Amino acid sequence: MKKLGVYVAAAVGFAIYGAATDADRDSAGNIVDGGNVDAFQVRAGDCFDDASSYDAEITSLPGVPCSEPHDNEAFAVVDLTIASYPGDETMSDLAYDSCMQHFESFVGRDYESSSLDILTLYPSSESWQQNDREVVCAVYDI
Repeated sequence: MKKLGVYVAAAVGFAIYGAATDADRDSAGNIVDGGNVDAFQVRAGDCFDDASSYDAEITSLPGVPCSEPHDNEAFAVVDLTIASYPGDETMSDLAYDSCMQHFESFVGRDYESSSLDILTLYPSSESWQQNDREVVCAVYDI
């Protein structure tokens, strides 16, 4: 019975830690205090720093207020309408092409004449099985 209490206390502790490290948003949805942003909760206009690794599946990003220095800014969140997962390389290309469609209207100049580059976060084959269909498009300074 004591072990159950320890597990419950640990679970509550992790839940409190997670809530305490989440980014805070104002009533308009803007990040006003830095912290973790769930990858499925990223919105256009969110600013975030680089994740510790882009090789692994991203579950959260270090969100920061856009008024503070930051590495990236999400400029579009695109829902894919394709029927099945096309494979990793094709998904990467599809995500990039989807983001390019929104780049110029956000940045105010075409991609070739801009000093910004595009970061795409897109479904993996595993997250696709869980109905993940979002592509997050972000810009960063080269």
